[in-house]
Amino acid sequence: GLVGSEMCIRDRCFSPTAFCFLLCDFFVKNRLTSNKNALFVYNVLMERRTKEILGYNVDLFSFDEAVNYIVDKSQNASTQTVTINPEMIAFGDNDKEFGEILKNADLVIPDGFGIKLALKIYGISQEQIPGIEFAKRIIEYCAKTSQGVALLGAKQEILEKACDNLKKEFETLNICYSRNGYFQESDERAIIDELKANNPKLVLCALGVPKQEIFIKKYKSEFANTIFIGVGGSFDVWSGEVKRAPKIFRKLGCEWLWSCLLYTSPSPR
Repeated sequence: GLVGSEMCIRDRCFSPTAFCFLLCDFFVKNRLTSNKNALFVYNVLMERRTKEILGYNVDLFSFDEAVNYIVDKSQNASTQTVTINPEMIAFGDNDKEFGEILKNADLVIPDGFGIKLALKIYGISQEQIPGIEFAKRIIEYCAKTSQGVALLGAKQEILEKACDNLKKEFETLNICYSRNGYFQESDERAIIDELKANNPKLVLCALGVPKQEIFIKKYKSEFANTIFIGVGGSFDVWSGEVKRAPKIFRKLGCEWLWSCLLYTSPSPR
């Protein structure tokens, strides 16, 4: 029966909000995220939860929640996902335009280990959500639902290898548009018109920070239901030209150390 504003289930009392999250958890655990109807029901019940870090709100979703949240939000409007790290916060403090983009993004996921550590200081045990893995999950969603993906950025040879490898990984993937990152501002209008003509569900911009975030913010309103994500050097990894840090390095937040070990060459004698 009902007790005030609470509902009793099997002699345990749950507030309506708690019950909603219990139901959401059921959908995730039963792997219904590939079903469009399940996605919609799941996210209608969700609310965005954030914590401010040095003036910038960071979303506190789990990995699965973040994926579902942005997919559902994109049903009504195009979205921008920022994969925030301490370097981006420092840059945002020195560049007002970039800082405002970070503050107004539709989803801000804790990509950097430093962000996870900062949240830990506030007593929040937050799952780290690497941007490269988040983007890959949205690619998987698009492949399963027969929706187009666009890749923008990197060198031409890197871009081609990344596209080839992604198609091998996801057999039903439709890469409806790809363009290297070597273009001038005067070329942007033609690129946007080509993108719109191909109607991608997902646009991955590998133009580097802050160019990719500024580009997305500038043009996302011209698209109806597209997910935009700035993915930095992800194309280099997907192409096979760059090795990502081993899992143990990523878990300890030491990807930077791996990069130093891998790419720092001995000084000439």
